Amino acid sequence: MNDSNVKIDDFDMKILNFIQKDASLSQRELADKIGLSQNACWRRLQRLQSLGLIREAHNTIDLKALGFDLTVFVMIRTRHHSKDWSEGFRAHVERLPEVIDFYRIGGDWDYLIKVVTKGMSGYDAFYQKLITDFDLATVTGFFSMEAIINGRPVDLMRLR
Repeated sequence: MNDSNVKIDDFDMKILNFIQKDASLSQRELADKIGLSQNACWRRLQRLQSLGLIREAHNTIDLKALGFDLTVFVMIRTRHHSKDWSEGFRAHVERLPEVIDFYRIGGDWDYLIKVVTKGMSGYDAFYQKLITDFDLATVTGFFSMEAIINGRPVDLMRLR
């Protein structure tokens, strides 16, 4: 998608703002909040989805209440930078269920992985799976003590 070709007006931005905060809103509730008819709101939602601006709807689950009480930010440095190695490593990490975010980054590190697991023994099990069959130069885990801001919606109207 080429951002310069996408035409987004204030109604579209309001729709995006509201649904990223609450994906469970009905079309009627959303239409009422932004001041459009339900049909006009539906057409705009369909357009935003076809443009790829709306990909998925999610609900937030309290992972700690389910025992997933440890969040670890794993920094990785590798000696390998070939396309084949990178694709293999990506596929390997994508198969690990503890991974909730995965980034290739610039700077002193090559990758950042956000992991959620059940305690230190869960992290150790993840770590053993992570390093299996991959030559990683450095793997460092930063353990979260408190999530101060987590999953905050982007305020599209203020950033516009």
